[in-house]
Amino acid sequence: MTGRMLSEKAGGIAWMTFSNPAKRNAMSLEMWGAMAEIVKDFQADPAIRVVVMQGDGDKAFVSGADISQFEKSRADAEAAAAYSAVSDGARAALNGFDKPLIALIRGFCMGGGLGIAMAADLRFAADDARFGIPAANLGIAYSQDNLRRLVNLVGPSVAKDILFSARRLDAEEALRVGLINRVAAPEALEEVVRSYAATLAEKAPLSQRASKAIVNELMKPESEQDAAMMRGHVETCFNSADYTEGRRAFMEKRKPAFQGR
Repeated sequence: MTGRMLSEKAGGIAWMTFSNPAKRNAMSLEMWGAMAEIVKDFQADPAIRVVVMQGDGDKAFVSGADISQFEKSRADAEAAAAYSAVSDGARAALNGFDKPLIALIRGFCMGGGLGIAMAADLRFAADDARFGIPAANLGIAYSQDNLRRLVNLVGPSVAKDILFSARRLDAEEALRVGLINRVAAPEALEEVVRSYAATLAEKAPLSQRASKAIVNELMKPESEQDAAMMRGHVETCFNSADYTEGRRAFMEKRKPAFQGR
């Protein structure tokens, strides 16, 4: 069983589910490929305003790569390169996604799974979720991209603690250090996320995309920031029909109906 990716769209909200419960939703090669296609579909669909990604069941979000496939899919350098091309393509699609992205986390969120969760804009977790990066237990190094996200979220000192010790953080500590945004009881978590996602789906898409792009750009060193791109997002919003709608709705004391244009 190689696992599968599930997708669903409803009311401006899309859901992407990592489904390999027998292996704590470990990512198979097939799942990486399907993930890229799902993300691209969500990106291209103007009706989708926000995306939630989650693991199948309550045992894990994603436990990392499906190592049982490595004997075949990464048996030599050529096979490993082909595997990386697929997984890197999925990560690139996720990194380039410009709509609000929420990770709904139940159970274990470790290693590569935490890397996927950190690619989200926001992380909502059950109060019994557990987080960690076991690199120091395996003698490996975590990738630069994932480490940058970790440091941006928790700071260098806490990042080193997590990496050096390979210890697991409970949800309370993960919230305190900034690794996640919100904690809820397991039975209430999905409704909390659905309610929040519904709120985001009503807001101005161009404004949200501008905020996401500019905040992400500001995390780079100042010498590497694209000032023209950031100004372009601001100008696009001010020139948009949604800005006109927002002003009129405010004056008319009604809820705005944003179209994303």
